[in-house]
Amino acid sequence: MYQLENTIKINKSFILREDEATYVSRCSGDLLQNPRRYRLIDLFSGAGGMSVGFSEVFGQPFQSVWANDFNQFCVDTYNENFGPHSVVGDIVEILEKNQIAIPQADVVIGGPPCQGFSLLNKNRENDSRKELWRPFLEVVERCGASVFVMENVPQLLGSFEHGEIVGAAESLGFKVCQDKLIAADYGVPQTRTRAFIIGCKFTDPSILFPPRKTHFNPNGNGKQLTLPFNREEYLTPPPKWKNVRDAISDLPHPEGTEIRNVPPPLDLHFGRNPTELSRKRYRAIPRQGMNRFDLQRIAPELTPKCWIRKKSGGTDLFGRLWWDRPSVTIRTEFFKPEKGRYLHPEQHRPITHREAARFQSFPDSFKFLGSKTEIAKQIGNAVPPLLAARVADVVRLLLDQRYGQWTSSQEKNVAKLCRA
Repeated sequence: MYQLENTIKINKSFILREDEATYVSRCSGDLLQNPRRYRLIDLFSGAGGMSVGFSEVFGQPFQSVWANDFNQFCVDTYNENFGPHSVVGDIVEILEKNQIAIPQADVVIGGPPCQGFSLLNKNRENDSRKELWRPFLEVVERCGASVFVMENVPQLLGSFEHGEIVGAAESLGFKVCQDKLIAADYGVPQTRTRAFIIGCKFTDPSILFPPRKTHFNPNGNGKQLTLPFNREEYLTPPPKWKNVRDAISDLPHPEGTEIRNVPPPLDLHFGRNPTELSRKRYRAIPRQGMNRFDLQRIAPELTPKCWIRKKSGGTDLFGRLWWDRPSVTIRTEFFKPEKGRYLHPEQHRPITHREAARFQSFPDSFKFLGSKTEIAKQIGNAVPPLLAARVADVVRLLLDQRYGQWTSSQEKNVAKLCRA
């Protein structure tokens, strides 16, 4: 069930909050009909995780009209799911050569490649990928969008480049706000944290952003489960974070080692062919939550010497997931346990492509194209669609108000069902 976090009447500075039951009524057409389809451009789109969140799949009125990515497999996947709107190529060259007309759009979304800011990038000080926000804003200007959403790693916020982005956007007439969002707070079974920068030309987006949380962390702030909960922070009395069990417990044991020509979800639910040494390592740490330090303690003879020499560092390497917790952040090599906590909670194997896609909140019906390595990159690099959908709620409400989608009588009906 998906919720709009806020309803708003901007011109009178009157803010209404909407609960879950109200949203269901709105989606069924009892309170609000929204015939308008907002035109959307997705840059650095990857497979289209953000576009999924902004699409009808999650009850959103946005329609993709153009997209771009440098990777042909990503473009193929995007076009398979959204229609032939995506073009492959370097966005800088596309804009310089001016051979492709950028269509008009209401909103531009996207995540300029984040490796330039990532803590995993040791050369990030001089990484040119930190500058790709510039063509992003150029497309915003060319297409006439009144709202943009830029997504990136949390390290972007507070950086010098962050200040440059805000300054450039404000020079184009945008009011800008930003925040870090944890995907698990919005129903994604994964503790992924991302930064979002939202710009709006016709009002201050901070009146709606960040969206109120829909789920709470039972291990970190359980007191907020009881009333009175923080109504400025949460939409309704929130359920617990979604966990690994919620996401994948219905899946059978994987079959084979290749993409299968069977209906989803089993098409991407295949295994690997690990060495016997890897199998011994898996069996040596059978309990959920165990990791490389447990392997070294229990079976030092099976532990790589480089791990033994490395006394400190992350505890997620060669770790098992927990059934009752969300997944850790899914990256592009989730099928390699030595890269992170990517072992199944019980079975002696890494997680499958389908399991990773579910941890990212991709619908099973979403079609990925390319080799299994390319599909893994598409899954790991994506914005979780369910997180994007909650950001889309904010954008939708801003645009609804601007284009007069709410009549006064509808606002009164909504107000009766809303918590002040």
